[in-house]
Amino acid sequence: MTVQLMLPQPIRLRMMGALARAEQREIGGVLMARQIEPGIFEIVDFSVDEASGERAHFVRDHAYHNKFLEAFFEKTGRDYLTYNYVGEWHSHPRLPVLPSITDLESMEGLVNGERDIPFAVLLVVRSDTPSEFIAMSTFHQRGAPPEPAQIRPED
Repeated sequence: MTVQLMLPQPIRLRMMGALARAEQREIGGVLMARQIEPGIFEIVDFSVDEASGERAHFVRDHAYHNKFLEAFFEKTGRDYLTYNYVGEWHSHPRLPVLPSITDLESMEGLVNGERDIPFAVLLVVRSDTPSEFIAMSTFHQRGAPPEPAQIRPED
């Protein structure tokens, strides 16, 4: 199955603003999506931890993101079939947007671990200039190797 992520312009612009504020530090968070149809997800919100990233490393603060998740589910009426967690995102400032071995191992641990998450996407982004937005995504599913996910910008 080819997974598609739709990134509406307001989401891209918010991400670009956070990337500009972070400058050379990696930042990231969780991705929340609306399922359009099986395998097609529209990103509707994301968390961003702008404090804990370093030059070439990002580990998200679970307490911060858990508060974000609770607020998101409250806002969407806990309609888990339509709106739900779809994955993780982080930046690679001035580096290729290819996931690192650490990134891939982290995602494999997520979907093959004890959290009962059958699948998740990883979105790696970069915006080194005000008009640049480069992104790559991989799809991770329990018991299967990672696959590329297609990114569809929506204007």
